[in-house]
Amino acid sequence: MAKFSMTTIQRAPIYSRLWTQFKQFPQGLHQGADRPPSTSGAAAAALFSGGIGAIAMMLTHHYTELSKANERFVTELVSVIPLVTSKDPMWGNLGGFAGKEIVLLVVWLTSWTILHNILKYRQVKPRTLILGLLSLFTIATVMTWHPLFPYLSLQ
Repeated sequence: MAKFSMTTIQRAPIYSRLWTQFKQFPQGLHQGADRPPSTSGAAAAALFSGGIGAIAMMLTHHYTELSKANERFVTELVSVIPLVTSKDPMWGNLGGFAGKEIVLLVVWLTSWTILHNILKYRQVKPRTLILGLLSLFTIATVMTWHPLFPYLSLQ
């Protein structure tokens, strides 16, 4: 493997410099961190908040299905974001979907902040983490598939 001098690398195009750095990437991974984390609470908070956000999005979806007024309310949540609504039929209109995504984002970031402050100095057992994530994402997935939905009157 040819070694490059610093002046050769500095004169190279940006993509060549990036590729040279990318090729050397895994060399530092085998050494590990100088101070590995002693607790898993921060990582658990990040993972749990994703499941909580997914459930919040599905609850918002069901809330918008209850009535047109609810759907208009969620659609108006995104009125502060530019280019979400468009009059041009070519670009379409996100409508209520963007509002559901805003709710997902807000709940995800809020729950991540709260859970991080609660769990950052705690050790979360792997069993608790796996069962919690499996439960949260199973609930969110089941909420997307509702076989009795057409037969239940929600109004």
